[in-house]
Amino acid sequence: MNKRSDSKRGRGQPTEHWTKLIRNTMETPAWRALSPVAQALYPWLKLEWRSGDYNNNGKISLSVRQAAKGLGITPNTAAKAFQDLQQKGFIVVTEPAHLGIEGKAKCPNYELTELTMPNSEKTEGRKLYKEWRPGHGFPVVKATANNPSGANGKTKPHH
Repeated sequence: MNKRSDSKRGRGQPTEHWTKLIRNTMETPAWRALSPVAQALYPWLKLEWRSGDYNNNGKISLSVRQAAKGLGITPNTAAKAFQDLQQKGFIVVTEPAHLGIEGKAKCPNYELTELTMPNSEKTEGRKLYKEWRPGHGFPVVKATANNPSGANGKTKPHH
């Protein structure tokens, strides 16, 4: 009778999911210029990354509402933290937010520039945050309003 437990063979209870913050990243001017909320949000984004054969960098998704709930902050504060991470070069929007099938909203997909992209010849990420300088931030992709005029395409309101 084999006495090895199922957890040693990859079955049974899931293992703890963890992430690491790299000191060299945290010592950059871009990291030090991030708001404390953006610094707290970054590990949550990194927890969404799957490494190895399941590398999903570029397809990492975490909604503003999920981030706000996880951090215990308002959605507006979470949205500003996402923008701060984009502006400093830590994340890049690879697919903007949009309405999916049946009108359900889809949150943006992100690339963490610290990490390698899937199927990349490079052994490390682009690390755009190393190129950041005060007053020279990276472009920020903001979610667009699905109905900016509020009129649903009608020329005059109907009561």
